[in-house]
Amino acid sequence: MKIQIINGPNLNLLGKREPGIYGSSSFDDYLPQLRQRYPDVELDYYQSNHEGCLLDKLQEVGFQEEEYAGVVLNAGAYTHTSVSLQDCIRAIRVPVVEVHISNVHQREEFRHHSYLSPACLGVICGFGLDSYRLAIEALCARKR
Repeated sequence: MKIQIINGPNLNLLGKREPGIYGSSSFDDYLPQLRQRYPDVELDYYQSNHEGCLLDKLQEVGFQEEEYAGVVLNAGAYTHTSVSLQDCIRAIRVPVVEVHISNVHQREEFRHHSYLSPACLGVICGFGLDSYRLAIEALCARKR
């Protein structure tokens, strides 16, 4: 079983960017822990600061439902602005779980609306990097 993790803009700065909100660990430091916890799941990881690249990656894996159990997507700020990402998620066959490290509902008003949520299987937010683990658990449970 495979799960594709996709991180959007500025998430390459985890560990450096606003540690009070996003923590002090980079995703590259966290990913080996996820892989160790789920040895039977191939966790592929992709990050881009460019919306079109995120769309390309979603389309690349989105029709491989025999191979991928799903996508864990943290689209960063594109969550609140991208109709293109919503359209893509609606078009692909692989389920997508929307993830946020912080609880976006405790933050600025503009972060309270997600263009992606209506197209996603579910949303997990506010549990720090552990939000990714919870999303992986949800996708694995669907395949059992």
